[in-house]
Amino acid sequence: MELIDYIESKQDDHLNELKEFLRIPSVSTKTEHKPDIGKAAHWVAEKLRAAGLDNVAVTPTKMHPLVYAESLHAPGKPTILFYGHYDVQPAEPLDLWTSPAFEPVVRNGNLFGRGTADDKGQVHIHIKALEALQRVSGKLPVNVKVIIEGEEEVGSVNLWDFVRQNRARLKADALVVSDTSMLAKGVPSITYGLRGLNYYQIEITGPSQDLHSGVFGGAVPNPITVLAETIAKLHSKSFRVAIPGFYDDVAALSRQERKALNSLPWKEKEFRKTVGAPALCGEKGYSIVEQLWVRPTLELNGIWGGYTGEGAKTVIPSKAWAKLSTRLVPNQEPAKIANLVERHIRKILPKAVTAKFELLSTGKPWVASYSHPIFQKAIQALESGFGKKAVFIREGGSIPFVTQMHDTFKVPCVLLGFGLPDENAHAPDEHIALANYFGGIKSVALFYEQLSTL
Repeated sequence: MELIDYIESKQDDHLNELKEFLRIPSVSTKTEHKPDIGKAAHWVAEKLRAAGLDNVAVTPTKMHPLVYAESLHAPGKPTILFYGHYDVQPAEPLDLWTSPAFEPVVRNGNLFGRGTADDKGQVHIHIKALEALQRVSGKLPVNVKVIIEGEEEVGSVNLWDFVRQNRARLKADALVVSDTSMLAKGVPSITYGLRGLNYYQIEITGPSQDLHSGVFGGAVPNPITVLAETIAKLHSKSFRVAIPGFYDDVAALSRQERKALNSLPWKEKEFRKTVGAPALCGEKGYSIVEQLWVRPTLELNGIWGGYTGEGAKTVIPSKAWAKLSTRLVPNQEPAKIANLVERHIRKILPKAVTAKFELLSTGKPWVASYSHPIFQKAIQALESGFGKKAVFIREGGSIPFVTQMHDTFKVPCVLLGFGLPDENAHAPDEHIALANYFGGIKSVALFYEQLSTL
């Protein structure tokens, strides 16, 4: 097949170009990387132009620019909106990387570097698939619109303003996203459900200033101690979230879906190896797959306060902080959960301290039926691209934009993931399997090609 032959002949070029993309440290959460964010946005725009798309624009926002492009030369054919992001997580702790985070290298069939799996590698898969279709056929088989943002890792703060302001322009028959994972190595997958996310920060204040722990210790509230005791009360011994009302609206899983999810070719042994902990723990009464994909959670993401430098400094700190998140499942409303969390924390805090509670970002959960014909085209394309049977899965992560687009435009959302759960997204030594990267380009190109027959 000419299309596949072309893609396979370009593997070295594609890999070298992806490495160029990965060398740009486009960390969205750090102000010192703002020039790199701009550089990455323009890099994406340049590659979209090279792929033959029109009206390519780098659009400023209140924070980081997003890139838009389109190709609308297939009258009567479906219009697909592809979404991805070029920003990445911070690379710290740097000393835990085997090779520098922004100097991509290939080891044992994997490409290592920040952004390989989340999400530069997956964005690049689509750019190269579109380019291959243009080069082989001279045009795209369907109409395509592309949004690549630079704020996904900080909550997509300005993306939705752009969508609302350009609603007619962005109208499409389906949304396609590649920012998820395959179930396992050799198991191409389509994700049909995501958990939602609320992210919070708590600031606890005790004394008005740091105090000498010898002079004042024993009579003054210690914010770190208070915070630790509060956090310890947020779960029961059976690992259920101990916040009244937290589970009230959780949608029940049908017996059929529960059976299907637990019948997937998922290996607990591999999961345990990936985690690397001495033992697992989770909400009692649910399988690990259910705990990961269909049950809500509350997790502590960071805690700090007092003196953490070298040597000793005996102080009772004035303040202590924590960051935590709740992953939400269908029928849980983010605003309601945020209120429940804040109310409970304030209730259990002692009167000896004051608290500042912030909701930093929020996103609704999403789950969809995969009966639409577009999902069958996706399954066929994945099986052709990888030569393996594809499956439908849910995932524990969150992509707020998917829910927003689904609720606003009422169109199917197809999540084609090419990462793997053990590829360390958000962690040191992030990587993507080259077999998945190259197989992804073939699968996505075939998917767009097959969509012309919808």
